[in-house]
Amino acid sequence: MNKPKMATEKGVPSNSRVLMLLSQLERMNGEAMIRDVETARQITAKIFHLIQTQEKSGKEVMSKGSSGMEVILASLENTRDVQTTLNIFYILSELLTVGRGRRVGVFVSKGGTGILFHILITASKELPPSEELMLQLHSLLAKVGPKDRKFGVKARLSGALNATVNLTKQNLQNTKLLLPCLQVLRVYSTNSVNAISLGKNGVVELMFKIISPYSKKNTSLLKVALDALGALLKSKTNARRAVDAGHVHVLLALYQDWHHNDTRHRHMLIRKGLLVCLRNITNIKLGRKAFIDADGMRILYNSSTECLPVRTLDPLVNTSSLIMRKCFPKNRLPLPTIKSAFQYQLPHVPAVGPVAQLYSQPLGGRKLHQLCDRPLKKDDVVDESDDNEETDADTENDTDNEEDEKDQHTANEDIETDLNKLHPKKNPGRPFEELRVYERFFLELSEDFQGYNFEPSKSASTTLSTFSSTRSTRPIIVPTAQALSPKHVPITSNATKGERTLPSPLVPTPAPLTPLELDTIHLTKDQDRKEEAHIPSPDTHTTLSSLTRPPSQAQTIERDLAHVLDCVSLEAEGALNTGDVGWGVKQEGSPVNATRHIQSPLLLEGIANRRVGGGGSNWGSDCGSEGAEDEAGDGAVLEVPDTALLLPLHDPDLYVEMVKGTHSVPQYAEVAYPDYFGHIAPTFREPLQERVYGVQRSKIFQDIERLIHPNDIVDKVVYDLDIPSCPVIEDNGESLKFNSQFESGNLRKAVQMRKYEYDLVLNSDINSNHYHQWFYFEVSGMRVGTIYRFNIINSEKSNSQFNYGMQVLMYSVQEAISGKPRWVRTGTDICYYKNHFARSSIAAGGQKGKSYYTMTFSTSFSHKDDVCYFAYHYPYTYSTLKMHLSKLEALRTPQIYLRRDVLCETLGGNSCPLLTITAMPESNSNDHICQFRNRPLIFLSARVHPGETNASWVMKGTLEFLMGTSPLAASLREAYIFKIVPMLNPDGVVNGNHRCSLSGEDLNRQWQNPNPELHPTIYHTKSLLQYLAHIQRAPLVFCDYHGHSRKKNVFMYGCSVKETVWQSNISASSSDLQEDLGYRALPKILSQIAPAFSMVSCSFVVERSKESTARVVVWREIGVQRSYTMESTLCGCDQGKYKGLQIGTRELEEMGAQFCVALLRLKRLTGIRNHQHLLDLESDIIGTQSKVVSSSPTTYVMEEDEPSFLEAIDYSAESNDEDAEPEIEHGIEVQENPNHLDQLSDCETNHRD
Repeated sequence: MNKPKMATEKGVPSNSRVLMLLSQLERMNGEAMIRDVETARQITAKIFHLIQTQEKSGKEVMSKGSSGMEVILASLENTRDVQTTLNIFYILSELLTVGRGRRVGVFVSKGGTGILFHILITASKELPPSEELMLQLHSLLAKVGPKDRKFGVKARLSGALNATVNLTKQNLQNTKLLLPCLQVLRVYSTNSVNAISLGKNGVVELMFKIISPYSKKNTSLLKVALDALGALLKSKTNARRAVDAGHVHVLLALYQDWHHNDTRHRHMLIRKGLLVCLRNITNIKLGRKAFIDADGMRILYNSSTECLPVRTLDPLVNTSSLIMRKCFPKNRLPLPTIKSAFQYQLPHVPAVGPVAQLYSQPLGGRKLHQLCDRPLKKDDVVDESDDNEETDADTENDTDNEEDEKDQHTANEDIETDLNKLHPKKNPGRPFEELRVYERFFLELSEDFQGYNFEPSKSASTTLSTFSSTRSTRPIIVPTAQALSPKHVPITSNATKGERTLPSPLVPTPAPLTPLELDTIHLTKDQDRKEEAHIPSPDTHTTLSSLTRPPSQAQTIERDLAHVLDCVSLEAEGALNTGDVGWGVKQEGSPVNATRHIQSPLLLEGIANRRVGGGGSNWGSDCGSEGAEDEAGDGAVLEVPDTALLLPLHDPDLYVEMVKGTHSVPQYAEVAYPDYFGHIAPTFREPLQERVYGVQRSKIFQDIERLIHPNDIVDKVVYDLDIPSCPVIEDNGESLKFNSQFESGNLRKAVQMRKYEYDLVLNSDINSNHYHQWFYFEVSGMRVGTIYRFNIINSEKSNSQFNYGMQVLMYSVQEAISGKPRWVRTGTDICYYKNHFARSSIAAGGQKGKSYYTMTFSTSFSHKDDVCYFAYHYPYTYSTLKMHLSKLEALRTPQIYLRRDVLCETLGGNSCPLLTITAMPESNSNDHICQFRNRPLIFLSARVHPGETNASWVMKGTLEFLMGTSPLAASLREAYIFKIVPMLNPDGVVNGNHRCSLSGEDLNRQWQNPNPELHPTIYHTKSLLQYLAHIQRAPLVFCDYHGHSRKKNVFMYGCSVKETVWQSNISASSSDLQEDLGYRALPKILSQIAPAFSMVSCSFVVERSKESTARVVVWREIGVQRSYTMESTLCGCDQGKYKGLQIGTRELEEMGAQFCVALLRLKRLTGIRNHQHLLDLESDIIGTQSKVVSSSPTTYVMEEDEPSFLEAIDYSAESNDEDAEPEIEHGIEVQENPNHLDQLSDCETNHRD
């Protein structure tokens, strides 16, 4: 060996004693070290003494630039004297004990590990080996091993494994030497190859000899032995070996002994070590079976229950919970098939894709397009081989995107990295001859308005009737209140399902059926009336009957925009709390008894009669509160609240008429009360629910009790759509009654598990076998004050906002008829976690061993004989949309150009409405007509995903603002022509789907190549845009309204070449990145004026998985620079004015109105020649770049913005990866330990459109 030359660092005195001794030692290296043994002993002893007594000596040896470590290692390698070797071991032990690992790193880098292993092999050949030498040697190896990444490989190649194992076997009673040997074995075992080799050498059995039987002697030795055993048992081979030897029973017995005897909880680490061994053994099927056979579920359940009161024992409870959940036998969903309970026969089946696979499974002679009441030939609920096989760490990456994206292979898979494919390509795709047919939807671009009378004195009715003649498709005539058919229209009730009559309102002289004429409506919106009735409306500056054109001067618009928040705020200052207003309800008996008829609603006290409809029915003329009180006899009356006074766009009778024209696959014949009565946003705030510590764990323990105490389980089916003839199963009145057979309803099955606990199964989307998220169902037959628990057991996403403060929504019919018709957030003990129901590979995209997730909540009911509804989010049905559009048409003024076309019919036979809204020209002069035709177009769409009902509420706010009477609304209509498709997926909405249409496909993944038969709404909407591109009138802004289930706030996704390139880290020249930054202007404006909007959450990256969405296709093919998806949270906000609050319909509608105001400000910005604002946007880009968190090289996304959970419960119960379970040694809440990252919940790793 070459002798190292002693070097000293600047600043270290050259006459330092330790350095002088090291220099002497350096000169002795080689043969002198062997010849002059005594001198070597003296020098090393002096160096050890100096380092031991003087801290500075150690620093001098390990200082940067010093070669002290090299000299010491060279001496260690050359000496043959045991005492000199021991002295050097003492020196190294002192040096490596301090330094925070840096010194160990230096030692490893100088080859110290190999020298130690060489000495170990040499010393082990001596019989007997020096005990002190082996003690110090293994102590050093134990310190070095964790810092040397190749420690295990070096040990195996050098033969050190067997040397340590043999030494351990020879010294089982010598605890002093045994401890460092076990410490080294623990490090060896972290290498998987070493673990298998050690297992073959009998080390697993050796460890069980050391840890058993129970004894409190040498607890530090037990702790190390358990750590080593736990590492060994990570190997499936070793785990099988332990099971075959019957060691599972030994571990459980030991854990019981320690649990019962460690009353003062001083040996938590030993108890945790035993649980870790059990956890690793149960990663294999054989281990889980042995655990169950050894009564492990009961043992861990009982011990964990006793540990619950002691917060510091949470690590034991959490690990026990993980083991029990993993060993809980996988159950099948209580369904005959995972396909939807409803089937619809497609006109033709796609050649490939999930729908094709669905249709390839035989239906056993079953005819489609009817209820599925016969099981499939092939069981698709569980796999034939699904016996809960061992699985690696849960790799599910469920997002708000369609899970089938991994099966989509397109020609643009490198869209994120290929600039040629990334840049927008204006490609209308179809010849103009084919697109010319869509000219009829753009009459405003050719209308000359000749023959129209623009005089202000012209009556509204004349203008309306003349203008109606220009409509290209069937208009919907709004009937008067008397036009409702007297025949029975069944609606939901808590009584036996039968027909319930909806008689027409009682009036003295019924008016004839006439179309709704504008001049018959007499609405005054003065402020006093508004405050009394609490009608939230932005249109506070003018009345419908006295609308005058607002000033068009630039300074007026500037002034209006400066006070924009005042103009569009939906929170009326000083408005009365509608929750305190009574409706004068008849109180005799049950208000929801099936024998009672819904009659004319009562009026609020002090508010004058209101005329509605063409002929006008004086609602309340003969049905005031006194009249109701005077009624007597056998037939009591259920009074319907006149929500029309507070909801100008809601009419219960009109809603029923709209339902009659709605087509559903199950052919619904009932109307849900919330949709009939309407919803008035509550005036009180609904904060995000704080997560109670331990709630998830307690729910999981209750699930485990089902296995341990099966006699306590009722397991009674009380509602089942798979029995179409009688889904509501009658009983003795001890169970709740459920129903979901109404528009947008979704609940497939309800099973009573305990007296007050129900498992609920959601229905798949039609022509699909998954997408379980949206729910909307009715409950009746409840007991007042009793706490009921509801578990939705077939959720699919790996995380949910229900873990971050979101609550479900409940609607009480009793509350509605008493004056508070509204959805309210409800539910306690809410959590979302992986359950024990097996998810077949068919439903999991080919992956085996997956599970469903449970969303659980508890609630109580305040009224006897109530009928309540629960929903995932505020329902907004297709019939509600039709009713709102009809009411909006009725409110049109002569100054508003409104045309309502039918774009197409859906697969289910429902019409897809297309709205055109702008301002009428001031006259039919050429200048005014030219200005009218040349207004920029804004194209809006919503509700392509049925479960995202918040998108419809935002759209409602947009439509109401556009049809409003404020100067801002008038200015906006004068500035733009709006083309709006308010509901792109009517069939999915009607049938209670969450994401798909009747074709079983996500329509927002069909924009690249939509099929006119399977995706008619997308095909024709895209054709409209292609037509506009052909005639050089592409929209200025395209925006598709969506909802987001896993993020808070409202935000936008846009498209940018530059930001995509930045995120993907591809090389590009400056010329490739030339891009107008105007795409950031609209979201920037929204962040300034809309309190719920978050610019930080916005992203403008074009991802490969989104290339077939509306946003990207309109950007790339139509050439719309400002092409967006606007995402609204389903949960709430964590910033701004609404921070800490759950979002409601008031805030969603406000967002829709604010979007309109932002468009008006955008008009001002696009007209400014000074582009300084674009420079501001450039700086915004740099300041708000999203973080790259995905491991995928081609997907760049924003980090999930949620905090970690308060409790450490593993979602991934099948994981055998130790990293999948955070081991918290102290029960500290997240607020106390903000650095603790919860690895148990799957982060959201994708945006969604």
